[in-house]
Amino acid sequence: MASWVSLLLFLSCQLISGAQEKSSNVHVSEFTSETPINNVVQDPQTGRIYLGAVNTIFQLGPSLHLEARTETGPKEDARTCTPPASACQDTKLMPNLNKLLLVNPSNGTLIVCGSRYRGICSLLNLTNVEQQLYYSDSKGERTYVASIEDNVNVVGVMSTYSKDRHTFSVFLVGKGYGSLDSTKLISTRILQDFREWVVFESIIEASTVQTTPFVPKYLHDFRHAFKEDGFVYFLFSRTLDGTDNKNLTFVSRLCEDDHHYYSHTELQLNCGRHNRYNKVQAAYVASPGKELARVMTESGSYGKVVPWNKVLFVVASPDDDDSDSALCMYPLNSINERLVDIISACYSDSGKISGFPAVDIPYSSKTDEFCTSKIAVSVPFCGADFLPSPLASKPKFALEPEAVLTKSGLLTAVAVAVENDHTIAFLGNSQGEVFKVHLAAEPYVYSKTPGDTVGEKVNKNLFFDLSHSHLYITTDKKITKVPVQTCLQKTDCQSCVELRDPYCGWCVLEGRCTRRSECRRAEEKNGWLWSPRQQCVKIVSFYPPNLSCKKTQKVQALLLFSLIHAHSLPLFLPTSFCHVLRVKTNLCLVLCKCVTTPPPFFFNPPFAVPSDFVAVAMKIFVNETVELAKREYKFYNCAATVRKSENTPCMSCVASQWGCQWNIFDHTCSDMDDGGSDIFWMPSQGAKCPQFENPDPVLIPVGYKTQISVEGINLELYQFSSSHYCSSSHPLYNCSMGREDCSLCKNADPKYSCVWCAKQRACVYEKLCNSQHGIECPDPQITDIIPRFGPMLGGISITIRGSNLGIHRKDIKSITVVGEPCIHQEEKYSVSTRRKHWGQVEVEVKGGKRGTSSIYFTYRDPIPEAVAPTRGPKAGGTLIAISGPFLETGSKEDVQLRPCLGRENFGEEITCRTGEYRADKVPSDPLTVMVKYGRSTTAAIPNAFQFLENPVVLDHHPKGSFAWSHYSCSSPLQGRGFSKAMTAKEAQAFVGDVSCLVNTLQDDKLFLDPPSTPPRARSRRHRRDTRPELLDLMGEWVVGSVRYESKNESSLYIIIPAVIVPMLMIIAISLYCYRRKSQQAEREYEKVKHQLENLEESVRDRCKKEFTDLMIEMEDHTNELSEGRIPFLDYKTYTERVFFLPSKDGANDVMITGKLDIPEARKAIVSQALNQFSNLLNSKTFLINFIRTLERSQDFNARAKVYFASLLTVALHGKLEYYTDIMRTLLLELMEEYVHSKNPKLMLRRSETVVERMLCNWMSICLYQFLKDSAGEPLYKLFRAIKHQIEKGPVDARVKKAKYTLNDTGLLGDDVEYSVLTLQVLVHGEGPDVTPVKVLSCDTISQVKDKIIEQVYRNLPYSQRPKVDSASRWWRPGSTGQILSDLDLTSQKEGRWKRINTLAHYNVRDNATLVLSRVLHTQQNYDQNQENHEERNALLEDDKVFHLVRPADELDEIKSKRGSIKDKSMTKAITEIYLTRLLSVKGTLQQFVDDFFRSVLCSGAVVPPAVKYFFDFLDEQALKHNNVDEETIHIWKTNSLPLRFWVNILKNPHFTFDVHVSEVVDASLSVIAQTFMDACTKSEHKLSRDSPSNKLLYAKEISTYKKMVDDYYKGIRQMVPVSDQDMNTHLAEVSRSHTDKLNTQVALHQLYQYASKYYDGIIASLEEDPAAQSKQLTLRLQQIAAALENKVTDL
Repeated sequence: MASWVSLLLFLSCQLISGAQEKSSNVHVSEFTSETPINNVVQDPQTGRIYLGAVNTIFQLGPSLHLEARTETGPKEDARTCTPPASACQDTKLMPNLNKLLLVNPSNGTLIVCGSRYRGICSLLNLTNVEQQLYYSDSKGERTYVASIEDNVNVVGVMSTYSKDRHTFSVFLVGKGYGSLDSTKLISTRILQDFREWVVFESIIEASTVQTTPFVPKYLHDFRHAFKEDGFVYFLFSRTLDGTDNKNLTFVSRLCEDDHHYYSHTELQLNCGRHNRYNKVQAAYVASPGKELARVMTESGSYGKVVPWNKVLFVVASPDDDDSDSALCMYPLNSINERLVDIISACYSDSGKISGFPAVDIPYSSKTDEFCTSKIAVSVPFCGADFLPSPLASKPKFALEPEAVLTKSGLLTAVAVAVENDHTIAFLGNSQGEVFKVHLAAEPYVYSKTPGDTVGEKVNKNLFFDLSHSHLYITTDKKITKVPVQTCLQKTDCQSCVELRDPYCGWCVLEGRCTRRSECRRAEEKNGWLWSPRQQCVKIVSFYPPNLSCKKTQKVQALLLFSLIHAHSLPLFLPTSFCHVLRVKTNLCLVLCKCVTTPPPFFFNPPFAVPSDFVAVAMKIFVNETVELAKREYKFYNCAATVRKSENTPCMSCVASQWGCQWNIFDHTCSDMDDGGSDIFWMPSQGAKCPQFENPDPVLIPVGYKTQISVEGINLELYQFSSSHYCSSSHPLYNCSMGREDCSLCKNADPKYSCVWCAKQRACVYEKLCNSQHGIECPDPQITDIIPRFGPMLGGISITIRGSNLGIHRKDIKSITVVGEPCIHQEEKYSVSTRRKHWGQVEVEVKGGKRGTSSIYFTYRDPIPEAVAPTRGPKAGGTLIAISGPFLETGSKEDVQLRPCLGRENFGEEITCRTGEYRADKVPSDPLTVMVKYGRSTTAAIPNAFQFLENPVVLDHHPKGSFAWSHYSCSSPLQGRGFSKAMTAKEAQAFVGDVSCLVNTLQDDKLFLDPPSTPPRARSRRHRRDTRPELLDLMGEWVVGSVRYESKNESSLYIIIPAVIVPMLMIIAISLYCYRRKSQQAEREYEKVKHQLENLEESVRDRCKKEFTDLMIEMEDHTNELSEGRIPFLDYKTYTERVFFLPSKDGANDVMITGKLDIPEARKAIVSQALNQFSNLLNSKTFLINFIRTLERSQDFNARAKVYFASLLTVALHGKLEYYTDIMRTLLLELMEEYVHSKNPKLMLRRSETVVERMLCNWMSICLYQFLKDSAGEPLYKLFRAIKHQIEKGPVDARVKKAKYTLNDTGLLGDDVEYSVLTLQVLVHGEGPDVTPVKVLSCDTISQVKDKIIEQVYRNLPYSQRPKVDSASRWWRPGSTGQILSDLDLTSQKEGRWKRINTLAHYNVRDNATLVLSRVLHTQQNYDQNQENHEERNALLEDDKVFHLVRPADELDEIKSKRGSIKDKSMTKAITEIYLTRLLSVKGTLQQFVDDFFRSVLCSGAVVPPAVKYFFDFLDEQALKHNNVDEETIHIWKTNSLPLRFWVNILKNPHFTFDVHVSEVVDASLSVIAQTFMDACTKSEHKLSRDSPSNKLLYAKEISTYKKMVDDYYKGIRQMVPVSDQDMNTHLAEVSRSHTDKLNTQVALHQLYQYASKYYDGIIASLEEDPAAQSKQLTLRLQQIAAALENKVTDL
């Protein structure tokens, strides 16, 4: 309600002007780091701030003062290093980025995870980060938390975990996938040692929430993690699959107590219209506040939102455009409700909501139905192991709110606070700015935070201090603490409300701009005026509204707000002449008495601009200091109004706003009531004032004196004389304005009479130019040339800009460029020719005037260098990009390209689309790309682009659809070569004349979405035939027909009875059979029941023991595996073992020993002859005939072919390029044979031909370096891990079976009692050092020797270690000294069986000292021990020996007869019970197996060029044969690389390393090798209970491994091709590096043995070959035979 303040104001009322206090500066605290800051966290209890920067952790106080710091880097590391770093090679100092920083207030620790050492974490003291509480780099991969990749983001959140009534702290981690990381996206990490778990270990072993390695699928960017109401949430963006790189935002949720992630469900979050802002940048979770909750509810887009519920605030941007961003809001209630809908749909409604598919299953290759359960879903529901997981929403069911606010630029951070029920968002951007946004019904930005952070990206960790009064802003290297509001800076109400800051308001009675909580009487009505409301206590109006300076009058002022407690307020007017008479709630009367004279400035105005009033600020104060309200009151002076327009004083007087009157006699202006009306003209009589009209001339040029005539009205009261003058207003003009040159001047409108005056060099009024004018214009001036560069031969178009270039086109007489004339094209351009490289442009116009440009034109030749892509289909349409220097020469219209149809883009890079290649046959070699500039300049890129045959479309499915139903291709359009010809964006397909959406493009498949209704035309060409609609592909190929059919419901009346009646009959028969079978089963049950009871007790006892074995803590192998270097074999030994160790002579093969039995006298002749034979082998004609002759011979068996191929590989090693050419030739012949007369899938499966073994050897040669650099390390670790795990438990030395193994046939099916002993071993003659060695009490003496030698000489390769036989003397020192051996006179006997001695037999205790004596194999030593050997042989004679388990089929008959039925059952172990050990060993070794498979099947890392080269060769050949499908190509690749090379290397580690492989280790390696082979096959493995245990063991992983193989092959196919030249260069380097180390002469000698054996056949073959005859190959072979065999030949 308004209140009236009556003021008695006198003429001399005092003018009040209050001085404003100077604004105080905002206090900003800041801290600067030396290195970039990665993460920032706050201790919620103390308010301390922790900065995770590169190489440093800072501990700051709440005011950002430094309390402590600790250095975390740089560290000696390598990307592929597995910590500890001391075991790694090629390390260097690398920075340590902070990846994760978490506060654990429960135990006062700070969790710090960096990018070094595979993302290992540490624990620091919260009160002093310089104190490290825990760190270990030796616990293996299970403790690697973060990522070494700089661009992989990691988030985490604290939680708790309960197990066996123990509750301890854990933290959940969300991490993207890096090339060297674990594929787990989410993991739970423990913070203390607990049983088998160690600190930071991932305690969830098996999780389906993991990405697919090595392929660009599911690329995650985690941005936030938080907990709420028993759930854990992760916010991230990810791609969907490899076909689309677009990111989408998801929030995932899982129950906090779901320790298996069964409840993990993902919901897509869209932001903005059409999900424009699809990539999340940052997020904040907060309550919305009362007002925002109301706004969200009323909008109808968010459901019902209450103030205390939480809302997820997200800033997001387009993933391919940083030009704008948006803020979106998602209530957690809405998220949870939609997640429940998704979960319920999958588990109850077949994955559908309202009939639409709503559920997806990410991170899985499953394509079959997965939502098949029918269970009731309660809230909350946390999943189960038998239900599919994880789940994700389909895009149709994403949450889709509109953007709350959009901003230009990239938003990178968000924080949200609530003040007085209103919500404020703080938004940081990539330029260091933080905007304050009031989230009202119409959100608006009202301010930016102060501080010096501009220009640097705001870190996503944006948060408040504990009091929520300050905000911490982190940029690249600085953190700043700024207040959330700056209210106190404003000293008056108006500036306070202009802030529009929800934190601020005007405290009326205190006269301050404050927060509501800081205003003492804020709760009173209008006691605190909120800033965004934009209102102050003010005087709304006065009555009367103004006052003459000559009058005294009572004035009333109307206030906007009434003050409830006004009667108690000491109101004050700042003058000694006024006082308050009476104060009421709605009325305040103030009387003032003033007797001073009027202000003098009314009569002498001090203003520069004449004014007829003065505005006086009228203020009301409270308590003499607090201004309550003010408003200007105007005092006017009618006499001063005439000064505003002295030309028309009468009109100015009577038309003024003050109501003045004009005296017609003395020509003065006065107040209304100063005189009688007879002599005054009133305000309404303005028409009576004298005026002038119709001046002539109307236009007057500036600077020229002109006589003007006018017409006057209302002049009858005036008499004019020569002393009188009049004034009037007329428009003036200036010819020079806008006409700076002669041409523009001459084009001026003739009414202005403007001419170009040569003397003044300006455009002037014609009478102002004293010189001659109008004849000609000055010389032209050139200001710009477009373009400024052209080719050396000219021939392009240029545009010349300037002044005085003539009025008409015909005015241009000639043009020269760099001294050369140009052809003038009047309609558009001039054409230039070449001369100097650069120079000026000159234009001559009619009259001989010339103009020269101030800028220069440059001649230059463009240099196109590269074309991408380099191949495309014959049909054309491929968009290619040409790059190189100076391409932006000339203009777009000047450029012509071949083989393109036109230009799409012209600039620093030129793009164009290829046309159709019209010749019948596509050339095998790439074509030259031509770029032509103008008519004279042509540049070429040789061998730049290759046309390929058009893709072959084989079929499409389905071929029909209901006419009124939506049609979706569940099966693809099948063919070949699609990916080589086009991308998914380039491909177009049509059904009739309607376009299909091309969803996914693969090499052999196109997935389409055809139209839902039949097209109007039969094809895009509007065919008039009556055939079904033809499916077209742009390119253009007609594929086949799609038939739209109408649904016939009448057929249901026939179908239903035909189906139901037989079904009823089948059910009846089934019930009868079931009843009979049930009765028979009951009888059988009684038979076996008593048999089961006999075994029950035995099974129970054994199962208990096996369960105990499974819970034994598995030691971490990584530390031991990293201690020593990997003992790689040198190239020579490697090739000898791969090529010749499997031969019949094994290690004694002449190619390994290198010894030839050649008489000394013949060595020179033989050497010369072998060199000649080598030259003969380098003849392709001879070698092909040689091989074909051998393979036609019946006695040239498979073993001989393998051996011959290996000899040939060594003999031709010096020319591997030639060897490769021979191999390609033979492979092409083999391929033709299999494709046309055999099953193509069988090719390369076995080494049935020489070329197949040649291929194996070629791969072995080409992949040796890859083995050393990449795959060798994980293979060696796998071998050592298997060996270590097997030797942890008993191994039977006789039957070669072990307790811990992967092979069920090698499983020790019995319980063996043993204990782990640590022996102190002293090696005799090698110093006093004692080596501790772990052994088992059940080990034989030879097994103990093996373990001791392994430990003592662990730094030596196996070949350099002493052998077990040379370490034959053992004893225990002291009085009980004793020699230990496997068998002696003390060996125990059991009937005819003798047990091999063990440490337990000799009663060797833990920590016993044993001395190892190395025995030299000399004759003396042999004689000394001969007696002992003879004694031992005598003991073994007629005896049978066993170690741990006696054979079950030869049990002691007496014991068997005496035993009861129960005893008999116990004597034979139930081997199947122990199969659980296989799982235990498999779980322990799983990471090593995965690492090896990953190193071999990773196309994302380094792929050997030989693999790419050979796979492309297979692909190329497959394209030439119509009956070779994609599965056959897959089999060829598998047979040539994984099965031919990797399986061989995997099963035989001693081919690569200097190690010994025992039989028990070999058995486990065979299981892994078989798994590798199964993974490479395309056939599905259907498992059952009867399947072998080895197959069942890795059944779960097979699908993952198969996917790895598929992705590996696809990844290689997408790589840049390896040219023949590059491959030959690589092969030549291998030849140069290693050939001289090989036994080449021996290989040639052995090869000749085959030439000698099949001599006649070879000669006959050569004689039939014209090419061989022309080269005299027969003669050369005969000469070699004569020399090598020392015999007379046919020569």
